Amino acid sequence: MKVLRGFRRWAKGEAVLIIALVLALASMFFVPPSREYFDYLNLQVLCLLFSLMAVVSGLESCGLFSFLAGKLIGGEKRFRTLSIVLVLMPFFFSMVVTNDVALITFVPFAVLVLGLIDHSPYLGYVVVLQTLAANLGSALTPFGSPQNLFLYSRYGMGVWEIVGTMLPYVLTSLLALTAAAAAVKNRAVSVKIAPGAGIGDRRKLALFAGLFVLCLLAVFRVLHYGILTAVVAAALLLFSRPTLKKVDYALLATFVCFFVFSGNMGRIPAVSAWIGGFMEQSVVLSAAAVSQVISNVPAAVLLSQFTQDGAGLLIGANLGGLGTLIASLASLISFRFYIKTPDAKPGRYLILFTAANALGLALLLGVHCLRTGGL
Repeated sequence: MKVLRGFRRWAKGEAVLIIALVLALASMFFVPPSREYFDYLNLQVLCLLFSLMAVVSGLESCGLFSFLAGKLIGGEKRFRTLSIVLVLMPFFFSMVVTNDVALITFVPFAVLVLGLIDHSPYLGYVVVLQTLAANLGSALTPFGSPQNLFLYSRYGMGVWEIVGTMLPYVLTSLLALTAAAAAVKNRAVSVKIAPGAGIGDRRKLALFAGLFVLCLLAVFRVLHYGILTAVVAAALLLFSRPTLKKVDYALLATFVCFFVFSGNMGRIPAVSAWIGGFMEQSVVLSAAAVSQVISNVPAAVLLSQFTQDGAGLLIGANLGGLGTLIASLASLISFRFYIKTPDAKPGRYLILFTAANALGLALLLGVHCLRTGGL
């Protein structure tokens, strides 16, 4: 019974992996396993994703992000300024450490800070904006989100190609988020961060900082991803084995399952023709729509089998992260943190979340229409 309960708890937390596994297994009935399955796997994405998750987890365990956040927020401030800083921290940090890590770091920090200054009624509003900020800020770089990393590798894009493609949407998001974060009462507040909130083991911090530089070199294709993965794995085995346990292996397994599923779908003529026809109407709109149902990472993997328009899929998958609660799985991280707070109002949060996401999606699709003359 204990094993069954444990499995149920695990299954609830890894619903996307289970769905991906079921889809992959179902697709095998139509395309029997063969050597061609190995061609489905994008080893560059899997290696880079593993390395980035491991190194960023190490940096977080050293207290780096909390330390930097404390330096930015501590002291006498106006609440409007504090609100803007709380929202923009995940926006900018997500460009480097991914949207998931940004939310894991800064949503609990917002819970702590707003509790300290007795502004908890604003928590739902701030967390919704933080979620939008992390999802939109991460769109600017190849390593900001799993779907960007995949598309960067899948289409052989350059770093500056991704930055240039997404910059208009990210800048628009920055202005809109700043305005929304400023729409609070501008009273004076004092934030006192605990004295012990500092950097932990500085030697490990130096190790992880060095490994992060290697990750960037691999993303920029200066260093081979295989060498990076070997160095990261060896360093962690020798100096920080607990960090290996913090890697999201379920996400890696999810990618493998969707690689198999999407590869098989591309080899079924009827499915390929149907999705291909849908994509011909609008790659951006197709990606955004599919993301609402299966989330933007699986959508990017699946739809990449049916289009060579990498830029359109990049835009659609990132804009598609706005909308439903599952459009970007990072949004679930924020929701889980919020509902565990003492005064949480899940229903009100979901209404606010949906409204804010719908407005954001409409705004950015409007920007796309202005830039291209259509969807």
